[in-house]
Amino acid sequence: MDPIVIVLIIVILALAVAGFILWKRQQDKQRKERRPAGVDPFSSADDDSVRGNPRTLKPGDIVEIRGTDYAVRGTLHLSEGSYSWMEAFLDTGVGDKMWLSVEDDPDLEVVVWREVKGATIQPGGRTVELDGRSYNSDESGEAQFVGEATTGLAERGMMRYHDYESGDGTRLSFEDFTGKWEVARGEVLRGNEYKIFPVNND
Repeated sequence: MDPIVIVLIIVILALAVAGFILWKRQQDKQRKERRPAGVDPFSSADDDSVRGNPRTLKPGDIVEIRGTDYAVRGTLHLSEGSYSWMEAFLDTGVGDKMWLSVEDDPDLEVVVWREVKGATIQPGGRTVELDGRSYNSDESGEAQFVGEATTGLAERGMMRYHDYESGDGTRLSFEDFTGKWEVARGEVLRGNEYKIFPVNND
């Protein structure tokens, strides 16, 4: 390859890396500026003024979970009769499915879910076993959903679900949007384990 071409490629790559670093620093600075002043990052307080309000999550918002930032790619608003909840899909950067469920049952509960790839278990029984842990049936049903932005699903439709819970509080969820059960493992987040940074709409 022509040495001049090689040099040009190196220069272009260097500029691209420098540009990315500057952009990342600017994004970090903006997120810090949006954080409430004087807030202890390790506070256990559960009020919305400290952690932000997960009920109002929307595409583009940033969610910090245990020190790692994720962008909200899309949201689902689900309803079953008079009961409603939300799921916010997060950008992991590696293609793995991860999302937050937000519901008042009756108190606010925020759960972070990660897809269990390759799982072959099916819901329906009173208990299911996965990776040496036993989960007990909690609730099941059908719900309507309306999606916003990138969810990988239709804009609206119906879904089935069956939720399980283990003795230590770990959750296991089966959701069917397309005729096939998807399995996910969930962990309930305490108020000091997440923060919401709304996208700047100005």
